[in-house]
Amino acid sequence: MEMKEIALQEMLSIIIRELRENGQWGTAHIYQTTLNVFSAFNNNRELPCRKLNPAILKQFEVYLRQRNCSWNTVSTYIKTLRSCYNRAVDLKYAHYIPRLFEHVYTGTRADKKRALEASDMSGLIRGTKMDLSGKVSPSSMQKTKMLFVLMFLLRGLPFVDLAYLRKKDLQGNVLVYRRRKTGRTLTVVLPPEAMQLVHIMADTNKNSPYLFPILHSREGSEAAYREYQSALRSFNYRLTALKEKTGMEASLSSYTARHTWATMAYYCEIHPGIISEAMGHSSISVTETYLKPFQNKKIDEANQMVISFVKDAGNTQ
Repeated sequence: MEMKEIALQEMLSIIIRELRENGQWGTAHIYQTTLNVFSAFNNNRELPCRKLNPAILKQFEVYLRQRNCSWNTVSTYIKTLRSCYNRAVDLKYAHYIPRLFEHVYTGTRADKKRALEASDMSGLIRGTKMDLSGKVSPSSMQKTKMLFVLMFLLRGLPFVDLAYLRKKDLQGNVLVYRRRKTGRTLTVVLPPEAMQLVHIMADTNKNSPYLFPILHSREGSEAAYREYQSALRSFNYRLTALKEKTGMEASLSSYTARHTWATMAYYCEIHPGIISEAMGHSSISVTETYLKPFQNKKIDEANQMVISFVKDAGNTQ
């Protein structure tokens, strides 16, 4: 049977159209970016799906690294190509090649510290309490700090979930919402500190379904997705300014609150399985990726405790 012909770029474009038709704007954005980057790598020449091979994939990986892409970004692009290739195989546009993607990176690295020290997080929380003691409307910087602290208090709530929260999701002090990434439904009982922040930051427009004044367009629309992207960029920009203002050494981004909550929970001896459930991860392996940068430090601390114990025992003799 003769193999049907289609270019990898065209296959990506087909998937992008389908994703947009289904309102999956975030995933469509990833596929579009992959298409753009791969086209630049291949000098805008079309590559038939059936001609994708390990050598081309390795060249693409090297190309990405030479352009200072992180390993996690490389992994995202490669996994997107793999998904596209699998779709082409299903449609008989390419033969299945076992272990085609075996020698390019498709993992997840957590070798960069993305969590705050407990003292830094404590300082932000104390600062938020001071902001709330004032009688004037909070400034843009104060609002940024409040949202960041609120995300931490809500078990490391991602910014995307915060943006899409609806007023009806909060009943009393109980928040029930669906994670945008995994679709899992989570229930969070808000502590008094979080409730106070919600009352300050909540959208007062009665016609808006959203809990916070971040989005204005209809949920699921491309306009709402673009509003979210714009709000995320602004939030990260203000967090960088907050870091500089406070003199904090650690970086601040929308994901810092989430990584910090996971790390603090780990140091409180909470089992990774519980942390995984609390954060709505798809599996415990995702949670373990968050915690990898801190496991060695904790093991080193345990080793020091053992050495100190032995030394103390020797001194008592």
